[in-house]
Amino acid sequence: MTTPRTELDTRFSEPGAEPTSWQDTLEAIKQAEIFWISTVRTDGRPHVTPLVAVWLDDALHFSTGPDEQKARNLADNPSVALTTGTNDWQSGLDVVLEGEAARVTDAHQLDRLAAAWAQKWDGRWQYEVGQDAFRHDVGTALVFAVRPAKVLAFAKGGFSHTRHRF
Repeated sequence: MTTPRTELDTRFSEPGAEPTSWQDTLEAIKQAEIFWISTVRTDGRPHVTPLVAVWLDDALHFSTGPDEQKARNLADNPSVALTTGTNDWQSGLDVVLEGEAARVTDAHQLDRLAAAWAQKWDGRWQYEVGQDAFRHDVGTALVFAVRPAKVLAFAKGGFSHTRHRF
């Protein structure tokens, strides 16, 4: 992955604040258990829903059923924002990752992603790999990769607003 250009936005940061490093931001992404994905409906309205995701090969990956609203939205517009963080005002790091979602259909990559999901959640998320998607107890899950175009990091309890551009 290309190392991003990191910039502190002083307009929204405390005096003397330092930018959050890409390494710290990436660690927050890797450790997060829940993300909120924002997609755009065909009529322009936003759609936001929680999901689980894993970081692998310089991209954030998530899955969704083929008939779910986010899958229908992505078929028309691949632009997404995935957010994670804490509900605490005084501590933590909130992260917004922006990019375009692209289907993952390669069997070898899907095998690696299924293993990553199982490892991250101690086996609680189990997928089998089908022809071009995950399979599980209730059906098919399409898998998407989002390579970041821009990542925002909002540090709290020492407030700063950092932008990582790729």
